Amino acid sequence: MRLRSTKIPEDTVHHPVFARFYARMSVAAETGAGLGALRSELLAGMSGRVIEIGAGNGLNFTHYPPVVSEVVAIEPERSLRQLAVRSALRAGIPVDVVPGVAEALPVKSEAFDGAVTSLVLCTVRNVERSLAEIVRVLRPGGELRFFEHVRADDRAMAATQRALDRTVWPLVTGGCHTARDTLAAIERAGFTVETYRRVRMPDWGIRLPTSACVLGVARRPAVVD
Repeated sequence: MRLRSTKIPEDTVHHPVFARFYARMSVAAETGAGLGALRSELLAGMSGRVIEIGAGNGLNFTHYPPVVSEVVAIEPERSLRQLAVRSALRAGIPVDVVPGVAEALPVKSEAFDGAVTSLVLCTVRNVERSLAEIVRVLRPGGELRFFEHVRADDRAMAATQRALDRTVWPLVTGGCHTARDTLAAIERAGFTVETYRRVRMPDWGIRLPTSACVLGVARRPAVVD
């Protein structure tokens, strides 16, 4: 693994209460909400060196194809990072879990064939800077796989999302913002979105502010202006 020399503080992000809740909830959602199948769809066909931004407790790791040569998993939250290290031992492929934040990835430029964001761009402090960093670390022509919460299509839910984002939601959910137009942000960062589909999570029951998601593939142009 090729890291930049800049030392990244290990506790830049610290949400211990939410981390414990997320660790339990995410495991239950693997089958109950169908997240496991979505993770497999997200990562199918990846190969080479991959950087995963905001790896959480590492539930993506077992879904990577065996042709992936290495995953560098960035996770800023200490409790989740410790769980990700345990998950890495069961991955079946080389996974290196390291501290870092999306806005300043501690890796060299153009070092990866692919990048993955999975329910993380809703939590980063600066979406534009985070995506610029992903562009930087991907080789020309490298791909971004994304599965993210997004702003709802209908006005009523979108208004609810905006109200929550301005008040209590980020405080109790580890910085999550539900109303971000992440697909448009990916395009503004210079990626070419090759394919995507809207996903409702879960696809049954009452619709939640976090139900609207998008899953897709984008590519860094071979030549960046």
